Amino acid sequence: MSWTEDRVETLKRMWAEGQSASQIAKELGGVTRNAVIGKVHRLGLSNRAGGTPSATTAKPAAKEKPSKPAARPSKPAAKKPEAAAAEPASDQSGAPETPAPVPARKPIIPAGQPLPPQPSANEISPEALETVREVEKTAKRLTLMELTERTCKWPIGDPATDDFWFCGLPVQQGKPYCEAHVGVAFQPMSSRRDRKR
Repeated sequence: MSWTEDRVETLKRMWAEGQSASQIAKELGGVTRNAVIGKVHRLGLSNRAGGTPSATTAKPAAKEKPSKPAARPSKPAAKKPEAAAAEPASDQSGAPETPAPVPARKPIIPAGQPLPPQPSANEISPEALETVREVEKTAKRLTLMELTERTCKWPIGDPATDDFWFCGLPVQQGKPYCEAHVGVAFQPMSSRRDRKR
């Protein structure tokens, strides 16, 4: 289906009349509602401020202005999304309602950028931290080149400074760290679940 000048004019006219995208698609034939919406946006017609709602979406009470506000029906009639956009919502006094604030989206971090610090559900217990501090006082303070399969590979300090080293104490069997650092690195699942609560 191609957008001929006649079809575009029909689209513009119906859109200005407040017809929904589904109604326009039905009238044009051979085109989907989404295709109509896409064409409307490409033509820059997405703002209907000057349009009037169609006869199918207009409320009968809107033609006559009652002297006092009409009561809302107990069960509102379902509207199509396009029809809802065509007429502004109003409260019982007839004044337009202010739209609900849109919640702010989390900023998208581009690929390759470090993530900001996140609160951890697996925080280390104060007792384990105290044990680690005591053990680090007796650590061997090895460099990367001095590490072996039998030395604790727990890094300590900032790698960008000269005061960076590895623990170097004897490892726990089958683990890359000493007993104190294994207690920090490998926590049982049950204790992690308890902390999340």
